[in-house]
Amino acid sequence: MADHLPHPLRSDARDNRDRILDAARAVFAADGLDVPMREIARRAGVGPATLYRRFPTKELLVTAAFTDQMRACYAIVDEGLADPDPWRGFASVVEKLCELHARDRGFTAAFTSTFPHAIDFTADRARATRAIAALIRRAQEAGALRPDVVLDDVFLVIMANSGIQAPTPAARLVASRRFAALALRGLRA
Repeated sequence: MADHLPHPLRSDARDNRDRILDAARAVFAADGLDVPMREIARRAGVGPATLYRRFPTKELLVTAAFTDQMRACYAIVDEGLADPDPWRGFASVVEKLCELHARDRGFTAAFTSTFPHAIDFTADRARATRAIAALIRRAQEAGALRPDVVLDDVFLVIMANSGIQAPTPAARLVASRRFAALALRGLRA
């Protein structure tokens, strides 16, 4: 029975785990998810064995690295659903999701199913997808969103947004905001 109880990490193990996750987030945000695990270990200042002991697969590392971003995604969508104005709620979600994804390229790749077998992340993505579908229905029923808009259109906007190239992260954010505004004009009824 004692073998099944969770064991708290020693402080050095916890520090290694935190450094690995910080390095993974930074690398994934800048370069996407194709970065080798060895490079993440190097940037975290740990050996590959330490990385693999904590995260045996890249899918587990991606899931752990993007937990905070998924929470931010939920908060954005929940805020949009709580807005009494269906169009304003929908538009706010599109703008904020584009901004979130412009700040972190790795999250976009994970969100759009680069790692479909990461069970926890798949469930999170399904929850976000259902909430965005509800936003679309609300905005369409209010007559503010074109009736032919489907869920895939919103994901297409997010994926197109992730392709924005800019010389700096700040310039990418400005371009992302402009792109979201243009996309919303095309989606409005």
